[in-house]
Amino acid sequence: MHEANPQRDGMSRRAVLAAGLTAGAALALGVGASPAVARTGGASDWFTAPARSVRPRFRWWWPDGLVDPDEIAREIDQIADAGFGGVEIAAVHHSIKDKSVLDTAHHGWGSRPWRDGVEAALRRAARRGLTVDLTLGPSWPVAVPGLTPDDAAAAKELAHGRAPLTGGSTYRGPVPPPVHAAAAGVTRQQLLAVQAARVEPAHSTRKETGLDPDSVQDLTATVTDGTLTWTAPEGGDWVLISYWVRGSGQQPESGPHSAPAAYAVDHFSPAGTTAVTSYWQDHLLTPSVRRLLRAAGGSFFEDSVELETDGLTWTPLLPEAFAKHTGRPLLPYLPALVLDNSNQVFAFEAQFTRQIRHDFWETVSGLFNRNHLTALRNWAHILGMTLRSQPYGLQTDAIASAAILDIPEGESLGFKNLDDYRCLAGGRDMAGRTVLSCEAGAYNGSAYSTTWDRFLRTMGGAYAAGVNQTVVHGFSYATAPGVNWPGFAAFSPYNGTAGYGESWGPRQPTWRHVEDISGYLGRVHQVLQTGTARADVAVFRQTGYTATGIGASWFTATGVPLGWTHQFLSGPLLDLPSATVSDGRLAPDGPAYKALFVEGDFFYGSTPTLAVEDARKILALAEAGLPVVLFGAFDQALTPGVPDQGETDRLRDILARLLTLPHVVRVTDKAAVGDALAGLGVSADVRHATASTLLNAHRVTADADFYYLCNGKHAETVKPPVAAIDHDVTLRRTHGGRTVPYLLDPWTGEAVRLARYTEDGADITLRVTLQPGQTMIVALGRPGLFGDRHGTSAHAEAGDADAVLFTERGLTLRARTAGTWTTRLSRGRTATTRTPAVPAPITPDRWELEVEDWYPGPDATRTEHIRRGVTLETLRPWSQIPELADSAGIGRYRTTVTLPADWTSSHGAELELGQVSDTFRVSVNGRRLPAADRLHPVVDLGPFLRRGENTLEIEVATPLINRLRVAQPTVFGGVARQDHGLVGPVRLVPYVQAAVR
Repeated sequence: MHEANPQRDGMSRRAVLAAGLTAGAALALGVGASPAVARTGGASDWFTAPARSVRPRFRWWWPDGLVDPDEIAREIDQIADAGFGGVEIAAVHHSIKDKSVLDTAHHGWGSRPWRDGVEAALRRAARRGLTVDLTLGPSWPVAVPGLTPDDAAAAKELAHGRAPLTGGSTYRGPVPPPVHAAAAGVTRQQLLAVQAARVEPAHSTRKETGLDPDSVQDLTATVTDGTLTWTAPEGGDWVLISYWVRGSGQQPESGPHSAPAAYAVDHFSPAGTTAVTSYWQDHLLTPSVRRLLRAAGGSFFEDSVELETDGLTWTPLLPEAFAKHTGRPLLPYLPALVLDNSNQVFAFEAQFTRQIRHDFWETVSGLFNRNHLTALRNWAHILGMTLRSQPYGLQTDAIASAAILDIPEGESLGFKNLDDYRCLAGGRDMAGRTVLSCEAGAYNGSAYSTTWDRFLRTMGGAYAAGVNQTVVHGFSYATAPGVNWPGFAAFSPYNGTAGYGESWGPRQPTWRHVEDISGYLGRVHQVLQTGTARADVAVFRQTGYTATGIGASWFTATGVPLGWTHQFLSGPLLDLPSATVSDGRLAPDGPAYKALFVEGDFFYGSTPTLAVEDARKILALAEAGLPVVLFGAFDQALTPGVPDQGETDRLRDILARLLTLPHVVRVTDKAAVGDALAGLGVSADVRHATASTLLNAHRVTADADFYYLCNGKHAETVKPPVAAIDHDVTLRRTHGGRTVPYLLDPWTGEAVRLARYTEDGADITLRVTLQPGQTMIVALGRPGLFGDRHGTSAHAEAGDADAVLFTERGLTLRARTAGTWTTRLSRGRTATTRTPAVPAPITPDRWELEVEDWYPGPDATRTEHIRRGVTLETLRPWSQIPELADSAGIGRYRTTVTLPADWTSSHGAELELGQVSDTFRVSVNGRRLPAADRLHPVVDLGPFLRRGENTLEIEVATPLINRLRVAQPTVFGGVARQDHGLVGPVRLVPYVQAAVR
């Protein structure tokens, strides 16, 4: 969502929601409803046709400025026609090894052709209702053409040198040079300091040389003309350490992208940020670009902070900033901070070292958040843009960063598990922002073999963890010099083999069906950007890193499988205006956490730590009525940083006061956390009796509670795979008065009233049956909210039929066999219903398959389509059909089924497709049905069947990989031939419906 420019979509999303939900405008339902829901009712346009602003977006890879404005406009049309909401223009061309063909002198990033391309994109996007995001520099990290590594605004490193001495010996000679030579282009380095320290073997580790902190001596003033003379005291071994400040010399990934070359900026100083904004002001923001940004601009974007150096990431501001932040000088602590290829070199005593490093990176984090993110965000706002960023990659407080950004972003490739998203979600929600974005669907080695079902499984859990905007990775510009069919792909080939997938677009057979995918994602986003996010518990983090895979004690492993939701907070979030308590809830107008959970610092050996100021804030929150659970020895807590005189005692005094409060509990066994919460009267909004792979997210509006449910897993690498689930789930409603549940189908856009559930006070319990990766959206709101006309009709609480639903005949049951069925109604009565005979399931025994086989065309961007016909007595993947073994494209399967003469309007059938890959569409008797759930390929054919013969057609689109294996064997030949197509087993399963009286 781009809150700065709500007028781009006419009414704002909130206005659309308010109008749609308040009016409850009815729309005719299409077909394809879940077997357990009604065919009559309605859904507002708010859900059926989500606004462009909430639709998924594409990362759009350009070969720098080697683009044609007409092709740019065409590709905007392709993306708009496919139902997506915007693009992010990014200069990425890892697949092109010979960069000279890109001609950066004339077509580099920021060149006149690049600007012409950007203008073409913005102009066309404005006409089509899309928004265009722009990366802040070419590729990543943020860099500026013409900046040199020696410039004050360029990224810096602190390199170290060392020389060993034995006690009593004398060193005479040049100051020890850096252990690593400077990067290319770096011509100057400045000596910051020279120190001597005595080696302390007791503090050594396998990788670090232990030092005595009390022995550290500053020898900088004794250096003359670059030389040093110093005699080590008698006894023990010593080491001389020199510290050199110099440019890191880092250029953007896979460059060069520009002429002159670009170098990374200092991400911690105002000078670095000014270099970026000044370049845009002076070179890129022409009057026409400025006007077009107002019309179609979305966000400036910064990728993850991948600053690379052999030494320690540095800025000249650090010594002063450290002293201001801690009240202590930085230089005496430097030995415990220097790095060699990301490895620590020296260490003091373990606890002291941990505290030093915490203070240092907390200082770096403050500089990054203040001088880089806040400054860039404010600049973007001046231009009518927002700032979207992946604020991780360094040891900085990404949770606090997420609260600063307009749109924080994570990534499905780099994030280890769902807790990485929950870190960013905590910052977003405490700051009162709406969107958490995700760079989605990058898979190593999966170019042209990525399936949309894999993508959907990946994103299902991410949405439950707080993501509600998808930037699909990605859409490649059509062509570039020297590329092969099917066109330029940013990451393929990658080191000679299939690279990071995927390059979506018309080059892919599945593009034929991609509107079904974009519609599904847009509706999920619509719900998850609606109202306010809610989470059960806030987990306090002393160190706010993300992209680490580190979760929360009890909650991640035990609480989530029982329905609990949590987010992470760090110290700076307790300073936000939202950090207040009302009715026992933290941030009552936002996530409304029911409790605060504090545990040891996972990033430092799970040591129980709290900063004094954070402890004071937590005490104030608890005194205001917030339940708090502390896990660990917090009666003996330490400060995370180096304590001042008496600071540890002050901390423990505060915690002693905290622990006396009646709604504060300390536990020492993580298994006791659940009981501690129950003892405090805290329970989850979503509950189920047994542990499950069900994940959930909760949003609240003035009209309804929205629950997003997904049968997913904490991390994609978790084994064994997720299995189907089928169990009762209890959902809590926050609205008073009469409330009923609705099922919102993100594939079709239907919103239908559920007919079978039980109520107990504020709780509604219903049955949830989901296949692996499958999702379900439930809304709890007043009768008629989505246009249904069932008012206060009785619903079913239990029954032995296959399903109970509302239809135009009222409460109706569905059965697959003849029988007498009982239904217990909500008004206390039990109804008996009889159903007639139902035809047995039908397994088609013959299929006619017509294939549109895709081949390389006369040039890199054109495709030949060869028609093939096959008759199948048994369904098999194309790889096992000799005529199609290396084929890729679109297949249309046709068969005929015959229904008996006594087939009536009370009959229907579900079509079970079994295994089908990749995307598919179903037609019955020449009528195409709405989109069906890709992860649960069962389609309700409902009223479209007739007695006698019926023609079924399933259109399936495949990835390109099997064709590319033979078309480009040097790149794709190592990928195994994949099984695609309709594999089944396919069954038509009839049912009969009867009114419950």
